[in-house]
Amino acid sequence: MKKTSVTLRQKVISRGKISLYLDYYPPILNHQTNEYTRREFLKLYLYEKPLNQIQKISNIEISHTAELIRIRKQNELYKDAIYSAFEKEQMEIQKNENEPFLKYFKKAAEKKEGNNYQNWNCSIIHFESFLKGRQVAFKDITVSFIEDFKYYLLKAKSLRDPEKTLSRNTALSYHNKIKATLKLAHKEGKLRKDINASVDSIKEQESQRNFLTHAEAKKLFSTPCSNDIVYRISVFSVMTGLRYSDIAKLTWAEIEYIENDGYYIRFKQKKTEGLQTMPISEQAFEILGIQGENEKVFHGLKKWEVDRVLPVWVARAGIMKHITFHCFRHTYATLQVSSGTDIFTLSKMLGHKSVKTTQIYAKIIDEKKRETTSRISFI
Repeated sequence: MKKTSVTLRQKVISRGKISLYLDYYPPILNHQTNEYTRREFLKLYLYEKPLNQIQKISNIEISHTAELIRIRKQNELYKDAIYSAFEKEQMEIQKNENEPFLKYFKKAAEKKEGNNYQNWNCSIIHFESFLKGRQVAFKDITVSFIEDFKYYLLKAKSLRDPEKTLSRNTALSYHNKIKATLKLAHKEGKLRKDINASVDSIKEQESQRNFLTHAEAKKLFSTPCSNDIVYRISVFSVMTGLRYSDIAKLTWAEIEYIENDGYYIRFKQKKTEGLQTMPISEQAFEILGIQGENEKVFHGLKKWEVDRVLPVWVARAGIMKHITFHCFRHTYATLQVSSGTDIFTLSKMLGHKSVKTTQIYAKIIDEKKRETTSRISFI
């Protein structure tokens, strides 16, 4: 690799002054702008035509100072070529420690899409509010600092309704975004310590998960629906447990048939970004309809139509529960547990990263079992 030479050069400017600058060849990387440059102005000036002895002496002294800077810069560049691996590693760590953490956090969020990006963006807004204008570099990120942010989130006001504080699960979601960023930063060498591993997550608050019983699901699907595509995706979700986001983006290329085994869906979950291979039944496949020219299976699907049609359809079926589309995923899970599917298998089918997430459905079924014990009484 060719070494960079440093030359002291002059540029005539206004008012009879000469500006001194360093000329790098080949160019060097400016770590502030992250761009390559050849010039570095020293903010040192000579008199173009010195009028007296004082100005002449000033020119000599400034020229000497500029030359010392040139020599020091040249030595630094030459020294860089002979740094040991350890020295280079330490220099890289030091450089990383001074990088702004917020900028890195925002860059991580830019890679997300849809609702996931919105959640990341909300987390960043709260983090900026927590900082109160403070400039925080990686060297300032400590366990206690992130713990302080965690407690801030538990008391923070909702962005949608400033009169209310964030729900615990929303705070958990926002906190997980910064933990994911810390994990990535440690992996990329931005942080020496794995701070993410040292900070406990906010404890999840169990929420009410509405679902349909088997009888209610049969009743709903035997009730006419004003929109065929809403009807089909609802049945498909109850039969597969797929989220709306994954159903909406499902393509025919993701549907596979394996002889003597049946149909499969191979797709990337929109929420978790995890790859999923899911077997589906013949009946579930038939609901998809006939493949046409469009790449998407449910071509023409619109979320606003689902939100408009679903409540009317549920009410028409005589079901008094508050049912959203996501409740069909809960219905799938509870029906599977009720029919004897073990938690580990169900966890894989739902694409959960942790079995703990799936265990909530087993708890729901246990509560239903407990309710039955009080139905028979002889007193």
